[in-house]
Amino acid sequence: MSTKKYEFLSLGTVNAPYMPALEAAVEGVLHSGRYIGGPEVSDFEHKLAAICGCTHAIGVSNGLDALRLILRGYIETGVFSEGDEIIVPANTYIASVLAISDARLVPVLVDADEATSNLDTTKALAAITSRTKGIMPVHLYGRICWDENLEKAATQLGLKIIEDNAQAIGARSSFAGLNGSHTTGSLGHAAAFSFYPTKNIGALGDAGAVTTSDTGLAEAVRALANYGSDTRYHNIYRGVNCRLDPIQAAILNVKLDFLEQENARRRVLAEIYGTHINNPSVRLPRNDGEACVWHQYVVHTADRKQFTDFLDANGIGWDMHYATPPHMQPCYSRADSRELLIPTSLEVTERLAAECVSLPVSACTSPEDAHEIAGIINSFKAS
Repeated sequence: MSTKKYEFLSLGTVNAPYMPALEAAVEGVLHSGRYIGGPEVSDFEHKLAAICGCTHAIGVSNGLDALRLILRGYIETGVFSEGDEIIVPANTYIASVLAISDARLVPVLVDADEATSNLDTTKALAAITSRTKGIMPVHLYGRICWDENLEKAATQLGLKIIEDNAQAIGARSSFAGLNGSHTTGSLGHAAAFSFYPTKNIGALGDAGAVTTSDTGLAEAVRALANYGSDTRYHNIYRGVNCRLDPIQAAILNVKLDFLEQENARRRVLAEIYGTHINNPSVRLPRNDGEACVWHQYVVHTADRKQFTDFLDANGIGWDMHYATPPHMQPCYSRADSRELLIPTSLEVTERLAAECVSLPVSACTSPEDAHEIAGIINSFKAS
């Protein structure tokens, strides 16, 4: 039994190397006298658009609002109408589904691909009906969800592809995508980002963004996030207040410069786990190279309670992402077909949820720690 403690995540540890630059960035905003919008937000938007290879980035309040604003933007511009269906993976954080419901669209849940934990795109194509207007691939755990099936749906069927990119900033795809980019955030027609503090690039509070190369959608999203206003005191939509705080923008401007470094560090840890964990009771995730930035390193085991007790006994921090899928949450378990559609079995999603365990993969974990964790896990024996 190990006496060493392997912390799952400490945001103090994660942010410590950036602290002098973060303090200077925040102080700059404090002394500027401008606390809504301003150059920090503009700089962040230009930097994020350049990273993704798209035309527009709009800083917003959080990842859920980013999804909500994209869907509202499509409604306000006449692309979507109330009651339209949006295909979404069943194996996702509930925010993906909440955004669709909030827009009075119908979430169509589709089962996961067991090899990737992402949307099974073959099943997604089978779920398309005359009412389908969009597909929301979720790049879960930092792994790209993108293939020729999604390209086919977009190009041949005229569907909007809305990336939930809350967990995969900087991941690169081997597929060209709709506008020639290989980077998440511009594979589809629009993408939503979260910069929640635990993300690979996290703010020090809530923050999010929308990216797109559709100028009309970008203008609608920007207006909707600012009370529906296109110019001062001129409100073209019944909007909301979902603007990005300039203090958070200033913080993100510092941390975005370290995106490749952060993702590379996580890939090193994932490679160590993938190479050195060898236990038949623990199924490892597939390593897809640059197509995954390892927001979470999620293993699966049929003996989860016994496994997590073993991790606890050996000082290894862990978490679960996500143990209860959206359709099993109380707010959706009573929903009827006008609110939530489940056209196929969700057997894979439910099994993944019952077996998932996340191992430490942040800046709190050194390569040496990862080697030691792998060795400890190899001694786990399921009864």
